[in-house]
Amino acid sequence: MNTAYSDRILKTPKSFIREILKVTEVKDIISFAGGLPNPISFPQDTLQESMNRIVNEEGAKPFQYSTTEGLRPLREYIAERYEKQQNLKVSADDILITTGSQQGLDLMGKVLVNKGDAILIEKPGYLGAIQSFSLYEPEFIQINLNENGLDTDQLEQELKKQQVKLIYTVPNFQNPTGLTYSKENRKKIADILSDYPAILIEDDPYGNLSFDGEIYPYITDGKLLNGVLFGSFSKIITPGMRIGWICTKNRELMSHLVTAKQASDLHTNIFSQYLINDYLRQNDIDIHISKIRSLYKEQCGAMLNAIDRYFPKNVRVTRPKGGMFLWVTLPDGKSTMELFYKALEKNVSFVPGNPFYVQGESFSTMRLNYTNSSKEMIEEGIKRLAGVML
Repeated sequence: MNTAYSDRILKTPKSFIREILKVTEVKDIISFAGGLPNPISFPQDTLQESMNRIVNEEGAKPFQYSTTEGLRPLREYIAERYEKQQNLKVSADDILITTGSQQGLDLMGKVLVNKGDAILIEKPGYLGAIQSFSLYEPEFIQINLNENGLDTDQLEQELKKQQVKLIYTVPNFQNPTGLTYSKENRKKIADILSDYPAILIEDDPYGNLSFDGEIYPYITDGKLLNGVLFGSFSKIITPGMRIGWICTKNRELMSHLVTAKQASDLHTNIFSQYLINDYLRQNDIDIHISKIRSLYKEQCGAMLNAIDRYFPKNVRVTRPKGGMFLWVTLPDGKSTMELFYKALEKNVSFVPGNPFYVQGESFSTMRLNYTNSSKEMIEEGIKRLAGVML
């Protein structure tokens, strides 16, 4: 029987990483492929305490249907933290709890994007955003990244050339490159966007994971009405709860996002919201985050040191100041897709650069994740990877 599937699903690329994980889960393999937090960072004991407390004290509420916007005390906590960390004046009404920040991408696509609309994204860019927005059949335009952030000349040229609906960025420890926008680059982007109606998304799952504890200012800094912030507890508490959020002071946009979420899933898992809220109220999250920062700084250093020892000297690599990833560029246009299959034979994996480009044109780059491997595994994995490069 022939089924007539929608054009949009047929044109939407599969997640290369999700497909890789299927392979790596069934083998004794060292994986630098997934964007997985280190499970030793999960506060399991204190989450167990919070779970017991909400079951004993909250009655039926964590088990019942709830409001689409999300648990208000949790939204108030997020708003208070924005003010504490960034001096942003936002309220609970500016926060929409989502099923991970990935749902935020889907909701923004539903609300804003018509077929053929122009969307600007980073080059290379987060493949989850490419996949999610692809469902709405936009015209993707990739803006080059350099060591300071977006190429602002190219950004301005594209904005002048056509009406741009949406701009998607990951300014802090970017996925996939690990690069961080400079403060000067952020200010320049904000100055440019003040003349245009495009919606700017700053996706910030890694902002609390700077190795030195620095908190970087947002591009919008609360000044652009069309600024939207994405946040998540996945990297600082646990990804399995799937609790993220959208923050915007654009009330019209927020109203449409709530409507889209009502149509999507009614509301995000309310038990998880009660659990996360109780954990945050009963524990010092900054002490917990500082432990994660120290762990990831150590793991990143182990990977960079191993790369310096084993990789050919003409291989280029980014040196992140935080986050979970670094980006490798091979010389002479060597194919990392070919290298990927050779590496699998040696029981080590990574993500080739192709999926991070709309046209898949980068065949000589790769993303490496350092957060989900011990220092010993990192040393051995990089050594194996270097062996198939030579």
